[in-house]
Amino acid sequence: MKTGKGIILRLTKLTDTSLIVTWCVEGVGLVKTVAKGARRPKSSFSGKLDLFFTAELYWVDSAKSELGTLRELVVTEYAEGIRKQYKNTMVAGYFASLTESVMEAGEADDDVYGLLVRGYKYLSESTVEWRAITHFEKELAALLGVWDGKCAPHLALRKAFGGLPRSRSTCEELLG
Repeated sequence: MKTGKGIILRLTKLTDTSLIVTWCVEGVGLVKTVAKGARRPKSSFSGKLDLFFTAELYWVDSAKSELGTLRELVVTEYAEGIRKQYKNTMVAGYFASLTESVMEAGEADDDVYGLLVRGYKYLSESTVEWRAITHFEKELAALLGVWDGKCAPHLALRKAFGGLPRSRSTCEELLG
């Protein structure tokens, strides 16, 4: 069994009762787990799985696929401040999508994890401004070594990773 501190990036319905949970895990990288029975009313995961939550998680890797099995989790941060304003929630979703799109399973990047933690902390405590997005993109592009300091960071990310999440344009409209 593996353990780590992770942030939930995505929740995807797998079956009528189960979810796929995509995590950014400190010291591990991108991890996908199946939370069996998580959609049942009396599930042990009830109230513990939501976007932007930080938790201590315990999972078992699969020998056959990239999907491990989530065994247990203890939520350490509910990210309630992010949900107080719609704009902040949308930007947090963009940060999660962008992080997921630049990370690969099994490649630990604690700097990216730390950037995401700082981004969520800002969104929990402040009203978001456009410069938060450009700052996040600049820091991420620099950490990943894809930004030369000449072009706009989001263009460097787009070129290096084949695009940016569509939610960026929604954030631009909200904050523009």
